Amino acid sequence: MRHFLGFLTIMLAASLAFATDRPSSPQSIGQSYGQNYKDMVLATCVANAYKGDKNAATDAGSSVSALRDWTYYDLEKSPDEVKALVNSYLGRSYKNPLVEAEVKGVRFDFLKCLDLYHSKELDALAKKVVINPDHTYKQDNP
Repeated sequence: MRHFLGFLTIMLAASLAFATDRPSSPQSIGQSYGQNYKDMVLATCVANAYKGDKNAATDAGSSVSALRDWTYYDLEKSPDEVKALVNSYLGRSYKNPLVEAEVKGVRFDFLKCLDLYHSKELDALAKKVVINPDHTYKQDNP
């Protein structure tokens, strides 16, 4: 678990890399609403997958909150649909006998979240609920 937390920390830090024009701001501020929405759903999936691990869930949950601030989407439709989509992917049963022989109880939850992130279902949901998906927070809040 310690190795995973290190990997997760590096992954989250890389996804929130600092922009060159504003060294104290995550690059998410300059990304499109559509991209930030998808990033928010990925962070939600990770937070749910690792809610039993306080540090990982807190870090991912904090990222969800930040991304919500930089995304413009339909607040009435989105939460229930995100919850259903995340639960659908985390409910999958992924198997790999080679890994399972070495790591007992492995669930591949992070892989499920990545599959969700790259899914047609998430693309369709983002198109449905994100308002002005090609705009950025930075454009709308100079």
